[in-house]
Amino acid sequence: MPSYSELFPADDADARALKLEAGKRERPVVALVIDAIYPYSLGGRELRCHELVKRLADRADLHVYTMHWWNGPRTICGENATFHAVSRLLPMYRKNRRSIWQALCFAVGCARLVGCRFDVLEADHIPYFQILVLRVIATLKRKRFVVTWHEVWGYSYWRSYLGWLGPGAWFVEWLAMRLPDHIVAASPQTADRLRAKVGTRTSVSVAPNGIDLEAIGSACPSPATSDLIVVGRLMAHKRVSLLFEAMALLHAQGLPVTCRVIGDGPDRSHLHRQAEELGISTAVEFRHDLREQKEVYSLVKSARVFVSPSDREGFGIAVLEALACGVPVVTTSAPNNLAQHLVSRSSRGTICEASAPALADAIRNVLSGPNSSARRATDEDPWLSEYRWESITPKVARVLLI
Repeated sequence: MPSYSELFPADDADARALKLEAGKRERPVVALVIDAIYPYSLGGRELRCHELVKRLADRADLHVYTMHWWNGPRTICGENATFHAVSRLLPMYRKNRRSIWQALCFAVGCARLVGCRFDVLEADHIPYFQILVLRVIATLKRKRFVVTWHEVWGYSYWRSYLGWLGPGAWFVEWLAMRLPDHIVAASPQTADRLRAKVGTRTSVSVAPNGIDLEAIGSACPSPATSDLIVVGRLMAHKRVSLLFEAMALLHAQGLPVTCRVIGDGPDRSHLHRQAEELGISTAVEFRHDLREQKEVYSLVKSARVFVSPSDREGFGIAVLEALACGVPVVTTSAPNNLAQHLVSRSSRGTICEASAPALADAIRNVLSGPNSSARRATDEDPWLSEYRWESITPKVARVLLI
């Protein structure tokens, strides 16, 4: 994990601070609240915040309020924003589920914003409790409150996720949907689900997650090839375990496919054990160490098939990046897997039932088909250009900087 001194060397810390302050006093001040930030935490919402901050820095004075991820003072000046720690660093997951304690502590820490100056307040909806606190602060300071929403869970999902605590969690989500002045949905499907819950009470617009097509295009395929690859935080709902079951079936049928798993998370130990128990451990390479996106793109390009067996995706940034890498993608038709809507648009996408036999059949069919990954992705899927950050950023700017 990069230290504070590595990210912000002492000899230019003052220069960075002056650069941020000079010429910005008349610009709008935007407070961005998110509990996890890149590069300390790797995920779709962290990358979204990181990329938007880079592109909005020339239009506004940006302040990011988060947990204390870095070693150093509570407030640090980055190249594009000032970062403030409103709470100590706490584990976001406990027993493969979101930590309620972390969510409560982060929400309490967000009360610090009552003493901060800003013109507009923007927050990521996860982990929900902070939305209640921030609504009070925005009201007291008479400032506009915008929330970015990635996925809607609903009563049934919360019940299966938290058991007897599920109804209470659903009430918090239901209430949080009604508190912002405006919601930015990370996908059209999430926007539809939000509008079905809030009606006309809260305005909703769509600004999906984006991709850096130039960075993806410049990445060269790694010489370390694999048949399959999966990228994402290792959690139960990502269902890498389902992929392993499908691999075991393929091995039993005489197709000894190999797989590279990129990512880390609370399901890490379980997946290592499962690979051993299924007898496929020698065919699986775990990469928990990757931090650079370009290296991820390189390894994705060296695979024959990208597999996303996830049960739940609010968007599916890894799927979109794989399609942009020119690699065939297989995903499932699970109702809460919104990444399937991206895959359905692609000439190299396959959607199957969320079962090990169906996944194994889909993988076999793609592996036996023609390999079109040598062509540029945008040649076959020109719609990918819709997701350039240069196209997404103005949509967010219109909401935050009105």
